[in-house]
Amino acid sequence: MFKKILIANRGEIALRIQRACREMGIQSVVVYSEADRDAKYVKLADEAVCIGPAPSAQSYLHMPAIISAAEVTDAEAIHPGYGFLSENADFAERVEQSGFTFIGPTPESIRIMGDKVSAKQAMIKSGVPCVPGSEGALPDDPKEIIKIARTVGYPVIIKAAGGGGGRGMRVVHTEAALLHAVQTTQNEAGAAFGNPQVYMEKFLEHPRHIEIQILADQHKNAVWLGERDCSMQRRHQKIIEEAPAPGIPRRLIEKVGDRCAAACKKIGYRGAGTFEFLYENGEFYFIEMNTRVQVEHPVTEQVSGVDIVQMQIRVAAGEKLPFTQRQIELRGHSIECRINAEDPVKFIPSPGRITTWHAPGGPGVRVDSHIYTNYFVPPNYDSMIGKIIVHGDTRAQALARMRTALSETVIEGINTNIPLHRELMVDAKFVEGGTDIHYLENWMAARKR
Repeated sequence: MFKKILIANRGEIALRIQRACREMGIQSVVVYSEADRDAKYVKLADEAVCIGPAPSAQSYLHMPAIISAAEVTDAEAIHPGYGFLSENADFAERVEQSGFTFIGPTPESIRIMGDKVSAKQAMIKSGVPCVPGSEGALPDDPKEIIKIARTVGYPVIIKAAGGGGGRGMRVVHTEAALLHAVQTTQNEAGAAFGNPQVYMEKFLEHPRHIEIQILADQHKNAVWLGERDCSMQRRHQKIIEEAPAPGIPRRLIEKVGDRCAAACKKIGYRGAGTFEFLYENGEFYFIEMNTRVQVEHPVTEQVSGVDIVQMQIRVAAGEKLPFTQRQIELRGHSIECRINAEDPVKFIPSPGRITTWHAPGGPGVRVDSHIYTNYFVPPNYDSMIGKIIVHGDTRAQALARMRTALSETVIEGINTNIPLHRELMVDAKFVEGGTDIHYLENWMAARKR
């Protein structure tokens, strides 16, 4: 087992990884930008290294600075968390070439699964169901593009092969708009991701966003830890996640889960990963794989009893998974609300100093957050400042616990989206379960009228 791990991230995930290290008796090194000098996890770290000014490009995305920090502190491994460099194959490669262990998949796996075209091809070969669409990247010939769209059937969605976070997508409803949409998306993809390749998929009208959490070791063992429903989204950004997904037959979940685990064995995957699917009319359609720990991993931890971050570390150190698929037991229901420093109506970011912070508590309540009273939320990064997670024996109990937790939570000095969460927890359709990925935006549009 590693004696010292460098955490190449910030915010609540840096604290989460630090806690996992501490529980395992591993020393943690935290890297931080000048904007994060007063962060809680910086104070709690065994060692902390400033790697640059506030802008991400000069700190959390600056590979040489991170690797130098690992060298000067004698760290043995680097955990990338999520976001920033976590799915950057070049970074994983440089980490390994510098003599450190990358706590994540191999650079090869990240490349295959990070490019959505090659990921889809790998999944088709592994028998994982995919959304109907182009075989790979769209050809240059306009006639061929029109032909593919006719075969798939309108509406279609054009996606950037190297895209993510809801960027690089365009829905097309008519043939007249197709070629212009392809050209525009290609231009945007080239500028944003350095890869102008795009592909086409059938645009599903009312899908749910369901994902399968997997763990795989270096000894060809792979398991899946149930599913999560992440359909409550705004602009492709998740706001609420839950496990298990309400109203989907277990046999369907088990079938797709087993295929995901088999695919991991086939491609030689290691570490934690998430297969993301759209689900509509009783069918699952693979859209992409995230080759890292997810923001919403706690809901899976709550229902499975498995510490996913510790498992990432153990697998990276060469250990075998300590359980088989048959030994995975899922219990109860878990819900997570992402707490963002933003206006709850207009969604304008709200950086600034937190004057009061009171965390909720009670049975089945977990709070993953790095904030504290007098903490200054910097304007330089993502607006998420924490997560409230609840667990109950049933979904109804989990909902009741989340309502209670949100009513107890106090954050003053900045705006947060807590009022939005309080409204959604009593919304009839959400309480019923099974809302699609467009529900929240339609709900907000109706509220404005």
